[in-house]
Amino acid sequence: MKKLIMPLFLLMVSCSMNDKEESIIEKENDFDVEVELVKIEESRSAFQLAIKEGRPGDLKNYGIDVIASDPDCGPWAEFKELRRNPKGKFNYDSLVMRPRETVIVSDSIAYDFGTSSTYYTNEQGEPVEIIATFLAIMKKDKRDGVWKLHREVGNTRDLE
Repeated sequence: MKKLIMPLFLLMVSCSMNDKEESIIEKENDFDVEVELVKIEESRSAFQLAIKEGRPGDLKNYGIDVIASDPDCGPWAEFKELRRNPKGKFNYDSLVMRPRETVIVSDSIAYDFGTSSTYYTNEQGEPVEIIATFLAIMKKDKRDGVWKLHREVGNTRDLE
């Protein structure tokens, strides 16, 4: 009888541990990637709309501790200077993001990689389009469940 107690005890403990592992896996499977991809697209669209409608005050609603590194050479130099010091008829008209891939890394981190076009009116009143490639890291806000920009790196290459 004493010889059976130890194997039975080990069997009970190991079965108990497997139950915990299965429940963790089930919990992770509750995360619906397709639903989250739709939420990311909704956030991206709302961000672009805020720019297009000239609502710069609303842009803070689409980011969490944002740090961005945009291009600052070539055609981007004029845009960045005018954005810092608006002159003449300058206006930041719109931003169109064309992600090539959106990857959800976890239930709270995702990234977009793609190309964007920034449209603005220069100080002479002429429309200008500048293109960039971007990598944007997004975090899901714990307070409202909305995906928001956290980090972004852009360069002057056009992937298209």
